[in-house]
Amino acid sequence: MTVNKVAVIGAGTIGASWAAYFLSRGLEVTASDPAPGAEASARDFVSLAWPSLQRLGGVVPGARPDALRFERDARKAVAGAEFVQENGPEREDLKIELLAALDQELPPETLIVSSSSGLLISRLQSRCRHPERCVLGHPFNPPHLIPLVEVVGGKQTSADAVERTLAFYRAIGKHPIHIRREVAGHVANRLQAALWREAVHLVAAGVASVADVDAAITYGPGLRWPVYGPHLTFHLAGGTGGMEHFMKHLLVPMQSWWDDLGSPEMTPAVQRKIIDGVAEEASGRSIAELAARRDRTLIAILNALKTMEGA
Repeated sequence: MTVNKVAVIGAGTIGASWAAYFLSRGLEVTASDPAPGAEASARDFVSLAWPSLQRLGGVVPGARPDALRFERDARKAVAGAEFVQENGPEREDLKIELLAALDQELPPETLIVSSSSGLLISRLQSRCRHPERCVLGHPFNPPHLIPLVEVVGGKQTSADAVERTLAFYRAIGKHPIHIRREVAGHVANRLQAALWREAVHLVAAGVASVADVDAAITYGPGLRWPVYGPHLTFHLAGGTGGMEHFMKHLLVPMQSWWDDLGSPEMTPAVQRKIIDGVAEEASGRSIAELAARRDRTLIAILNALKTMEGA
């Protein structure tokens, strides 16, 4: 599909990040957010994100960060848009109302795609006249750097709308995955939640500190995950016999670990233990400093993966 004009509805952290990425791909972008100061904040975000996008090598010739248009009124923002990325507050009632309002303003062929991190698109599209064009396109933070987008259709979403959404994200350099059945939290957030649950349990049970649990991932399996996910990683763990050998010889101990995983209760004491442990691990570094280090590292990893493509 060919898309030239995109509307970004909701210009907070996620929306502004989307706007920066869309602009870097040479698209005409109009952002909208009714919050006081939203325009200045969005423009500042795009300007700050631009050097990172340039280091990734994804800025097309002629693309400019100052090309962003802004309209406080969402109805004006979507005028003429060929693709709408919605990033409103993560509240089902607000998103239902917002998607219904956007649906009234747009021709039926224009896709309305929600960035919701955990809500079901079947419920969000429930008051739309054209629910068949409503899709979920959940990015991973920050969207201007992380390639993943989870694409989910609702009960009334057409197969064509899902395919068009996947095609659009692929065309602009994202890595969309098609989630074939709706579940709360989609796929990536559920995987994150499962890992963090055990991380909290290990801290709460006194097995390891917050910093050491984080290090166990950062300096261990986390180093493998940019290359292969859990299934291919364990395929390699099976040696020359691959996953079949892994199943025969390593599944039993793995199953015993599953049976022993914790289900921590987030009591005030456990929450305080995590909060204090994170503060100690951060060692006085601000959120901005930690985010800057994260982004520099992400760019280096993504560029390394590009170099290795096809190898």
